[in-house]
Amino acid sequence: MQAAELARVADWMETHVPGFHGPVRAEKFDQGQSNPTFALGSPSGRYVLRRKPSGQLLKSAHAVDREFRVQSALAGTDVPVPKMLALCEDDEVLGTMFYVMEHVAGRTLVEPDLPEETPAGRAAIMDEMNRVLAAIHSLDPVRLGLSDYGAPGNYYERQLARWTRQYRASETERQPDMEALIAWLERALPEDDGQRSLVHGDFRLDNLLFASEGTACRAVLDWELSTLGHPHADLAGVLMQWQLPPGPVARGLAGVDRAALGLPSDEDFVAAYCARRGIDGIEGLGFCVAFAFFRMAAILQGVRKRALDGTAANPEKGLKLGAYVPKFASLGLEARHGYG
Repeated sequence: MQAAELARVADWMETHVPGFHGPVRAEKFDQGQSNPTFALGSPSGRYVLRRKPSGQLLKSAHAVDREFRVQSALAGTDVPVPKMLALCEDDEVLGTMFYVMEHVAGRTLVEPDLPEETPAGRAAIMDEMNRVLAAIHSLDPVRLGLSDYGAPGNYYERQLARWTRQYRASETERQPDMEALIAWLERALPEDDGQRSLVHGDFRLDNLLFASEGTACRAVLDWELSTLGHPHADLAGVLMQWQLPPGPVARGLAGVDRAALGLPSDEDFVAAYCARRGIDGIEGLGFCVAFAFFRMAAILQGVRKRALDGTAANPEKGLKLGAYVPKFASLGLEARHGYG
């Protein structure tokens, strides 16, 4: 962020963020391909600024105002979120919409095999992740003031149409497996079963902030894709990522001896989630996981397109992530008949 931009941000925060005093300095976080995120330091304390990227954006993408709204609504619930401080809808300040929230101290855990943890620590962290996921889906959107936070109707039908449009809008070359996966999802689309809850939309380990010491979740971050929809979509997103190779890039658990490391199996994680939500089990989870692979492929294709256009937060990383689109489509086809 340039000096002139920082000066405008500081002036705006003086008016809109209680207790703030400038000047301000900014350091960009490495994570956050979609919406650039900055740590702000000032004489009055530490803050976090999250903004839309610059350039031409896809319709309904990068909705930082929705992030601000949902996290404001979640204050005081069993779902930990940072305190929202102010939303700026005036593009004259920074060129794009942004919001400022409190800085929450903690640690980000990137790899789900948790290489720095003991088996007991891994088990506790994954159980806390499970607890938070169930807590999100147990909230009443009406009591939170979020009854209009998502469109009514069949969630998967709506999401399939939306992400197919997003994928087409950012498509750079034809992907045969992606075409086959889209066609199968359209044929296999389940009927609406009436389940409707708040969904995070990108629930994964590295979007949770854990206590510097211990295993408590201090904050759930990155609510850009949140909406009202089917709770099993978030659960399927967790299972989807675990099918990827381990390591700092794919961040999966494929081939990992989970029992030896103290990590839950897919079945154990689903069972713990069901127990927390008081349900007997989940039918049709294979469709949900296949859809999760499709949606992530569409998201990564958007990252690739922005990298090629020069508008990505980290173009080099964006191109690397975009190269995974065919792999996600292929895994989506494999997931169709799994999970019972």
